[in-house]
Amino acid sequence: MTSPDRPAETPEPPEFSPDPEVSPDQRARRSPARPQRRFPANWEPCEAVWLAWPHNHDTWPGHFDGIPEAFAHFARTVAQSTPVRLLAARDLADEARRLIGKMQNIELIDVPTNDCWIRDYGPTFVHENDSVLAIDWNFNAWGGKYYPYDLDRDAGHRIAKVAGLRCLRTELTVEGGALETDGGGRLMVHSACILDPDRNAGISKDEIAQQFHQFLGITEIAWIDGGLLPGDDTDGHIDQLARFVDRENVVVAVAADPTVPFSGELEANYRQIRVWGRETSPAVTVHRLPGPPPRQINGQNVPQSYCNFLRLGPDRILVPTFAHRSSDQQALGILRDLCPGVSIEGVPCEKIAWGLGALHCASCHQVAPPQ
Repeated sequence: MTSPDRPAETPEPPEFSPDPEVSPDQRARRSPARPQRRFPANWEPCEAVWLAWPHNHDTWPGHFDGIPEAFAHFARTVAQSTPVRLLAARDLADEARRLIGKMQNIELIDVPTNDCWIRDYGPTFVHENDSVLAIDWNFNAWGGKYYPYDLDRDAGHRIAKVAGLRCLRTELTVEGGALETDGGGRLMVHSACILDPDRNAGISKDEIAQQFHQFLGITEIAWIDGGLLPGDDTDGHIDQLARFVDRENVVVAVAADPTVPFSGELEANYRQIRVWGRETSPAVTVHRLPGPPPRQINGQNVPQSYCNFLRLGPDRILVPTFAHRSSDQQALGILRDLCPGVSIEGVPCEKIAWGLGALHCASCHQVAPPQ
C-alpha cells in the first residue's frame, strides 16, 4: 500500500542474471560489470544514528516504566561520538528533551512513529557512485503482526528527506535487522523472514537475490535457515543471530548451556555459517558468542543476544548487556579480543529487551558519503 506522502518509484530493471551453474543457496551471483551500488559494512564511517523515541506501551506490556530513561541513556551514549537524529512527534518532544538533557549532538525531528524499532522501518543507506542513497523497503510490521503500522511504514522516505538524500522505494518487504553485510558484496540473511509468505508472497529466492543485487550491490548471499532465538517475533532477523566484525570474522549467537531447549537450533546456524565461511572468499572464521541464561517475563521468552550490538564506525561498538554479570563480561571480552583497538562498551538493555529488541534494533545508522 502506498501512502500519499510516499510516492511510488518505478523499480529499475535487474542488472544481472543468475548463473544456473551456481547454487542459489549459498554461492555467488555475480554481475559482469561492477555494481554502481554498495552496501557498506557496519565498521565503515557513520554520518549519524537515527533513533525513535519510545511511546508505545504495548511494546513493553506492563513494564513500560524506565523505558524512556533507558532510551535517553542510549541516545546520550551514542551522541558522545556520533550525531543522533531522534524521531519524536511534538507531543513526545518535551519528555525526550527533559530526560536527555542538554546535549548539542542530539537533534529532535518531528516525525510521528508507531513504535521505536527504527532499524526495521528506517531506510537502508548505501553508496551509489560518489553519493549516499536511501533504500526504502516496504514495511508491514513483521508480516502483519502488529497494528497500526502506517506511520512506521511512511517514516523511511521522511528520514531520507530530512537527511537530504535521494530515496529509492522498493515493494520488497524487508526489515533492516534482516540484513548483514561485509561491505564487499556479501550478505547474510535468515531465510525464515526474507522468504516469509506474509512478507513476500509469490517471490522466489532468485528474484529476491536479484533485487538485493539491484538495490544493494550484493553479489553473494549466505541463506541461513537454522533455528531462531526464543521470543524473537521477527521470524529470524540476522542481527540477533550472526554479525560480521570484519570481512574475515563473524560472531554467532549460541546458548551458553547446551541443555537449554533452543541450544540445538542455534548450533544449526553456527554449523551452516561455518560451512559457508570455509567456502566463501575471503574465508570467514566463525566465533561463538554465548548468550545469557534464558529469561521470561509473564511467561514469555525475552530474546537476549549480544549480536545485537551497534557499531559506530571503525572505532566504537556498543554492546547490549542484560544484568547477568558473567555472561555480559564474557561477551564483551570476546568482542574485545576480536576487535583490538576498538572501544567495546556495554549498554544496559535488560529493560529494553522486554520489547523484543536491543541496540541494533532500536537504531538506524546513516553511512558517511564515499571517500
